[in-house]
Amino acid sequence: MAASSRSAREAKRRIQQMEAKRELRREQEKRRKRDNFIAAGAGAAAVVLAVVLQLTAFAGNPTEEEFAAAEAGLNSPSASPTPSAQATNGPDIPAADTAAGKVFTGELKLNSGTVGVELDGTTAPQASAVFKSLSDEGYFTGKTCHRLTTGESFGVLQCGSADGKGSGNPDYTWGPLENTPADNTYPAGTIAVARTGDNAYGNGTQFFIVYKDTVIPPDSAGGYTVVGRVTSGLDVVTNIAAAGIAPGTNATDGAPVEAVTIDSLSLK
Repeated sequence: MAASSRSAREAKRRIQQMEAKRELRREQEKRRKRDNFIAAGAGAAAVVLAVVLQLTAFAGNPTEEEFAAAEAGLNSPSASPTPSAQATNGPDIPAADTAAGKVFTGELKLNSGTVGVELDGTTAPQASAVFKSLSDEGYFTGKTCHRLTTGESFGVLQCGSADGKGSGNPDYTWGPLENTPADNTYPAGTIAVARTGDNAYGNGTQFFIVYKDTVIPPDSAGGYTVVGRVTSGLDVVTNIAAAGIAPGTNATDGAPVEAVTIDSLSLK
């Protein structure tokens, strides 16, 4: 009887151990499925966030945030340049070596007057190659200068949008950034390249003329490529600025009150 009792107890103990192991395996399986679900959810959230960021990016900086920072007299944020998601230029982008070491001079003819310009292919060869190519194609003829800022320390006239309203051409983007000011100051007469925010390869067809000394804080990609300068006729731009911003837009950042169109941009 004693031996039989011991055997029964041992069998019961083995059964309990087996049940405990099964329960442990079931708990591990539940935990694994739950962890996989959480991981999948986090991955999906990351994909959604990436899509949202791509859809909300826009061509034609400086941005409203930069304007606000400049107006408030803030110091430049300590953002460090980061690689762009797109690190190569498309087939329609002219090679930088076509402008390297060259200086292009010419005229930007607006409906309100003529501005003499000079592009520096030594400090900004890729940008100079792009704008020389676009001018040769007659791209700028009929385009507009859609944006004017008249802040105390933020004065630019921005031109060259594909649709005349500030949109860029997603099939025509390029980089890298070149000749960006170390102190984030763009002196009066500077000609710089507008781009998509936070993207060193987000340059396109838009440029801005600085008509008074302007500070533009960088974003995560850095500053803005200075491609050249105004050699004459800066008063044409200051007169546009003096006329003011069109009613119904931001008081210091919007469309010029008098529409500005480009008759031509010639470079040689």
